Amino acid sequence: MKKVLIVFSGGQDSTTCLIHYSNIYEEVHCITFDYNQLHKSEIDSSRFIAKHFQVKKHVFIDIKSLQDLSISSLTDKNISILDSHPLNISLPSTFVPGRNILFLTLSSIYAFNNQINLVVLGANEIDFSGYPDCRDIFIKKMNDVIKIGMNCEIFFKSPLINLNKAEIWALSDYWNSVNFIFNNTVTCYQGIKGIGCRQCQACIIRNNGFNQWKSNPDFYMKTLKEKFNFYN
Repeated sequence: MKKVLIVFSGGQDSTTCLIHYSNIYEEVHCITFDYNQLHKSEIDSSRFIAKHFQVKKHVFIDIKSLQDLSISSLTDKNISILDSHPLNISLPSTFVPGRNILFLTLSSIYAFNNQINLVVLGANEIDFSGYPDCRDIFIKKMNDVIKIGMNCEIFFKSPLINLNKAEIWALSDYWNSVNFIFNNTVTCYQGIKGIGCRQCQACIIRNNGFNQWKSNPDFYMKTLKEKFNFYN
């Protein structure tokens, strides 16, 4: 039986991954992390979406202690989401140091114990907020570490890594899910479902991509099909 584990936030990208793999895999599991993010409404969205698509199992992992180790505007209301990171001005303040390292490590433990060989992360390095742990090279290096450290054949896949946001909307269109994703996901750093606050970087990237896709859906479907393996 083909099984997959989705690292699932309840946002646009991870929901697009969930819908895609729900159509091509027999058994889908989701793992959602509570790191005391201020936009906690994404966790509620993840719960609703996973139930809607009848995933086999949806687990919630409490890692609130990450807040005590990492500085970020996503966990500290006293830091503006519009500023640079207080410890590294080349990064946005919304960067949570170590978050994806921890996500992938804990997801691998779950995958190992449930005999799942594929872990999917909705990371993207074309239209993204400048996070170093959303790059393809990071995910591949982490995969090497897990394989060596756990002596297992678990594979990380980031199917959206080379797609722009308009092409990600095209993928949701391919699965007839644009309206569902638009209305039920939380991408906004303020935790506002759907169109969001329209001011934070996450909202700007998401809504610009939506408008680009809507202006020429046939073009973006064409470029999507040229870049994307629908059975990966």
